[in-house]
Amino acid sequence: MKRLIDGYFRMLGMLMVLCLAGMVVLVFGNVVLRYGLNSGITSSEEVSRWLFVWLVFLGAIVALRERQHLGVEILVRRLPVLGQKLCLVTSQLLMLATLWLFLSGSWEQTLINLHVEAPATGWSMAIVYIVGIVFSVSAGAIVLWDLYRVLSGRIRDEELIMVTESEEKAELDNLQRELESAEGKQP
Repeated sequence: MKRLIDGYFRMLGMLMVLCLAGMVVLVFGNVVLRYGLNSGITSSEEVSRWLFVWLVFLGAIVALRERQHLGVEILVRRLPVLGQKLCLVTSQLLMLATLWLFLSGSWEQTLINLHVEAPATGWSMAIVYIVGIVFSVSAGAIVLWDLYRVLSGRIRDEELIMVTESEEKAELDNLQRELESAEGKQP
């Protein structure tokens, strides 16, 4: 099961790379064509905008799994373990409710826009809204798993705070973990 989940997140990473590469090629290619050859790619702006939307939502899924979302934990960190668990369960339940609203809205928008054609490409506008479904289902699975771990007591106390205070602190924490694992491997 772990291999399947890791494979899914590797696929998300590859899709993110493809989105970014596609955006670069379309935008840069369009600039070169406009200024160099006085022509352009008609659908470049539309497709690059869609790729950006997909990139952001896929990145949010990966960041949720890796606990890289920024948050303020100053109060929660000062609570006892039981208080931290209660705050985590409350936040997970609120996130599930929000994800449900996002999923139902994305589903409705996908159905509404299924036969609406985009102006430049003629493709279905549902492409924009399908990513909301992918995000909601993936993020919901992550949140449900974390909620299960908290309620079953399978979560470590240091995992109770699932946000990062700042990007610099996250980078420092990653470097410290790498250093500790490297020291543990040396004889």
